[in-house]
Amino acid sequence: MKNENENESHHKSVQQFQHPFHDYHPLVLVAEQSNEGLKAYCDGCGELLSAPCFTCIHCNYHLHKQCAEAPLRIPNHPLHPEHLDAGLFLRQRPYHSDKDLLLRPRPYHLDKGLWLRPWPYRNHQKVDGCALCKEKRNMFFYECHHWWCSFSVDINCAQLSSSFKFSQLSKHDIHQHPLTFIESPMAIDVFKRFSCSWCHEPLTNFVSFCSECPILFILHKKCLDELPTKINHPSYHIHPIFLNRSNSGCFCNLCQKQHSGPFYGCPLCHFNINIGCALPMSIVEGKSRHQHPFTLFRRRGSFICKACSIEGNFISYICSTCNVMVHKKCTSLPRIIKFSRHDHCIFHKYFLEDLTRQDCKICFNEVKLDRGSYSCRKPGCNYIVHVNCALEDEMLYEVIEEEKQCEELEEKSMQSSIIRVIEVNEAGEATKIQHFCHQHCLVLADKMEEEIDRKCDGCMLPISNIFYYCLECPFFLHKTCAELPRIKQHWFRQSNATLNFDSFEKCDFCHRHSSGFFYKTEYWDMCLRCAKVADIIECEGHQHFLFFDFKYREKCNGCGANINKGAFRCGKCRFALDFGCLTLPHSALHKIDEHKLKLTYHDDKEQSYCDICEQYRDPSLWYYSCSICDTSAHPKCVLGQFPLIKDWVTLPFYFYHNHHRDLKFFRKVEGFPECSFCGKLCQKEILKCEKFTCNFIVHYKCRRGH
Repeated sequence: MKNENENESHHKSVQQFQHPFHDYHPLVLVAEQSNEGLKAYCDGCGELLSAPCFTCIHCNYHLHKQCAEAPLRIPNHPLHPEHLDAGLFLRQRPYHSDKDLLLRPRPYHLDKGLWLRPWPYRNHQKVDGCALCKEKRNMFFYECHHWWCSFSVDINCAQLSSSFKFSQLSKHDIHQHPLTFIESPMAIDVFKRFSCSWCHEPLTNFVSFCSECPILFILHKKCLDELPTKINHPSYHIHPIFLNRSNSGCFCNLCQKQHSGPFYGCPLCHFNINIGCALPMSIVEGKSRHQHPFTLFRRRGSFICKACSIEGNFISYICSTCNVMVHKKCTSLPRIIKFSRHDHCIFHKYFLEDLTRQDCKICFNEVKLDRGSYSCRKPGCNYIVHVNCALEDEMLYEVIEEEKQCEELEEKSMQSSIIRVIEVNEAGEATKIQHFCHQHCLVLADKMEEEIDRKCDGCMLPISNIFYYCLECPFFLHKTCAELPRIKQHWFRQSNATLNFDSFEKCDFCHRHSSGFFYKTEYWDMCLRCAKVADIIECEGHQHFLFFDFKYREKCNGCGANINKGAFRCGKCRFALDFGCLTLPHSALHKIDEHKLKLTYHDDKEQSYCDICEQYRDPSLWYYSCSICDTSAHPKCVLGQFPLIKDWVTLPFYFYHNHHRDLKFFRKVEGFPECSFCGKLCQKEILKCEKFTCNFIVHYKCRRGH
């Protein structure tokens, strides 16, 4: 009997695993790969999940066995020789909430054991990207022990780089930081998508790179040690040009671009050439980008690049097989990219077979049929963009090396928020589900049994069509909100956004507080209403379609506010809207009128006033009105300060005036109690202690002593 109990105990210990980053539930070992259900992704490294792995049966959390068993500390990592005594400690990104940051301790190993230090001692919002690949991804990463040191490396890069030999060079006069030398860098996948920071050619077997710069600085050994100090260049016959080094770099007279690092120049004539233009390769081969080699073609005069449709000067490369002439930089043009502003991968083509006119979906100017562009291959999808429009911002696209990666990205975007389908109807619709955001089962319905004004707990808009509801508590979700993907590549930026439901946040786009769902990244929080807005839209308040312009810096035609982060603008006239106006509800209720007020876009009156605040209202800006009662009002007066917040929602944990418990939000309070901070009577928008017997209550505006 004793042996049986020991075997059973050992079996349980092998099958279940408690990970410090997921201490809510134990993780269960999955030894064999299953073909059933949707594919999942590892929360440790972000790669497609494969057996053996650990998974949580209660929530959508998975880890490869290798990631789950990754050491909590790596001593003496070769990429970080400055603090070898401390080592690197495993952490996870993103952080789940401000409360987690305050309460979760961090282990520090000392010679005599273990002690704890709370998270707030480190500035978490300024954690740098990976020292090797320079990316800041939602995955496990290792970080230096010292709280003042910002060194970190992703779990993938840490595991790869630990097996390679690194040697650190002394500080070189061409760069402000010490450079690290590595042999055979192409064995590490992260280097495959980079090129030399000086000559911009593909990397070779010997390179030196900087692990301290936020943007990867990496050089060929030949560029570091073997550059000639003087050359005669065929484009410049007056004087020889000399190698110069400058922190500010130079403006290249050939390619007409600013470059960093060393350059060749004439001190008498102020003629400068970037190293890549001064010493171009004779033949460029890269079958992952183009199937044939490009040959250097020196010629005077200008030409039109067939790859990007932009004029070039002097240095060009030709492919005699395809009969195309391109810029030097366009010889390595990505063949496939995942562009944030389109759901599918897009492919580069040198000419279009379609003979009809096509307009770029970014700038809305014509795409020449006989010149290069990026377009979608999906049947029925006519998405097309200019090369330079697609590649203008590196934050908006990702280079895809192989076509099979496109399928993996699509599978990842299909990871549903519905954990389990319990019942289905004859049409195949899920009528009873388990959703990751709610503890009870949800049931499908197409109408409310009672005439009650209910809001969706996802987007905080009124329930008006088919929806899911909870039988045990007042929780509602539109069917479309319930089916949203857990991970979404939003068109605003290429990085993945994760769906979050435990929120009292301010949206970084419409600037409204919401207690509904948010898509979150390292860089921004976006409420569900803004997340559903496409980058090209039709708007009732304007006769032409609008597209998002990242460079727009003028006024919004809806509210008159200055815009400094881009806006939805019209390609045919001077009209633009920000996210706040674009996501205004089309109708709203207010006690000033018995009818629903409708969002109105034009006012013919010369003098207009708001019937709520009784202040002047600009007739050229949007407002709410009732045509029956002739009522009109500012949108902010109709909607109030918190139109997307529901009562009883819990605010993130703060130390409110020496009160250490969570507080709940209420629009109104009975009895007009006194505010615990300012002493004035509380009438609306208050925070109250979640403990029933506690009398702590403050105005929302007094929550931090303001």
